[in-house]
Amino acid sequence: EAVAQDLIDRKISSPPKMACIGGSNGGLMVGNLITRPLSSKLFGAAVCQVPLLDMKVYSKLLAGASWMAEYGDPDAPEEWSYLRRHSPYHLLRHDNLGLPESDGAECDTESDWSCPKVLFTTSTRDDRVHPGHARKMVRALMEEAAPAGKAPVVHYWENTEGEPL
Repeated sequence: EAVAQDLIDRKISSPPKMACIGGSNGGLMVGNLITRPLSSKLFGAAVCQVPLLDMKVYSKLLAGASWMAEYGDPDAPEEWSYLRRHSPYHLLRHDNLGLPESDGAECDTESDWSCPKVLFTTSTRDDRVHPGHARKMVRALMEEAAPAGKAPVVHYWENTEGEPL
C-alpha cells in the first residue's frame, strides 16, 4: 500500500495503471488490498491466486491447521479479534457491504469502498490452500457487491487438472 501510494504521489504511476498480484499468503495480501477502502483505490486491477481469504475457517481446511502458529487460532476470541481485521472475506461482507456477522452483530459500512478489476485463480490440485477461499469470495463479490455497483469486473478461473498453480 505504501509503495503504491508513493508511486502515485510522485506521479510515476496512477491507480488505473497500477496492479497487484499474489498467491497463497500473497493472495491474502492481495485480498486485503482489494477490500480495504484506502488501498482498493490505489489499484486498477488485481490478480489473487490460490488465496487465503476467510481467516475464520482457514485452520479447518487442508493444511490450514499447520499455520496456526503463524496466523493464530480463529477459535480463540482474543486471537480472532486480531485475525478478523485481516480477513478479506469478513472485510468485504461485513465492513464494506454491511452484512451482519454470523453472531448477528451489525457492522459499520464503508460506503466509499469499491473493488478494482480482479481475477481470482484457484486449483483443486493444491494440497495447501482450499479452493473454497476463492470460491466464496468470488460469490460474495458477484452476488452481493456487484449488484450494488461495488465490484464491476470480477473474473474467476479454477484449475481442475494437472499441476497446482
